[in-house]
Amino acid sequence: MHMSIGKTGPILLADIGGTNARFALSQGNQTGPIDYVKVADFPTVREAIVDVLGRRSGGEPPQRAVLAVAGPVTNNRCVMTNSPWVIDGNELQPALGFGSVHVLNDFEVVAWSLPALQPADLIPLGGQDGLPGEPLLVVGPGTGFGVSCLVERHGARLAVVTEAGHATLPAENEHEERVIASMRRRLGHVSIERGALSGSGLQSLYEALSEVEGAQVPHRDAAAITKAALEGSCELSRATLGMFCAILGSVAGNLAVTFGARGGVYIAGGIVPRFPDFLAASAFRARFEAKGRFQDYLRNIPTRLVTKPDASFVGLKMFAEHNQP
Repeated sequence: MHMSIGKTGPILLADIGGTNARFALSQGNQTGPIDYVKVADFPTVREAIVDVLGRRSGGEPPQRAVLAVAGPVTNNRCVMTNSPWVIDGNELQPALGFGSVHVLNDFEVVAWSLPALQPADLIPLGGQDGLPGEPLLVVGPGTGFGVSCLVERHGARLAVVTEAGHATLPAENEHEERVIASMRRRLGHVSIERGALSGSGLQSLYEALSEVEGAQVPHRDAAAITKAALEGSCELSRATLGMFCAILGSVAGNLAVTFGARGGVYIAGGIVPRFPDFLAASAFRARFEAKGRFQDYLRNIPTRLVTKPDASFVGLKMFAEHNQP
């Protein structure tokens, strides 16, 4: 099966966000240079792909494509939330003359990358080594809160895509209960994503905490809160980031027992790689393990921060290798 990889010709890999799209060709064990494309420069994804392939003239044209998209995928199709592109694999495949086009959610793709990540791509955050062959979980606070789980059974792999970010944000102590109550008055339903573990969630947390503490603080967005917290120039910002890390630990622990993710839990997304030292010194790991009688179960599970910027291309390649025509 794996002997045929070289003969199948190059595979087009893409990571498509709301503003930028990145393309690369993969052949055998090599992934070529990455082409950056501004989404606004092309009315459709097909035109962007044709342009990228046109600039790569020479060599064998790809017969397959695997595309990661920042949005929900249904029936191999994604209507991008913050761009005019519609990415429809079943439409692109005949239009480009490809044998197959797979459209995957970006978090599904990060889940696919996990077994291939090297120690240099990760920062360890406690726990043991993880059990081989057991589920691997990735959680990612960024623009939203992404969660995906890679499950392996009988040699087959599947990445479970979830909407766990929209589950209700849990409180672990009275202080958090007061903060969440403040957000509930403003938001109605307080989800994990809106209430804490995203850029807008960090801002919600800051505003609620200032109300609970009766603190007069300037308006700050997520980047400014993080900056003030790390500089130590604002006590409330520092407390907010500390609460963010603690909640991340609790939620990651909840998801670890929910999925039985005894292979390991990985933190990805755009926010946390900016403050690995702060996270390591925070209540994150203690809260991850704080599950009463299940403390020993969680103590064995490793938590790791993904620092590799193009982990998605590793995942796209892994998916392509495991899902051959």
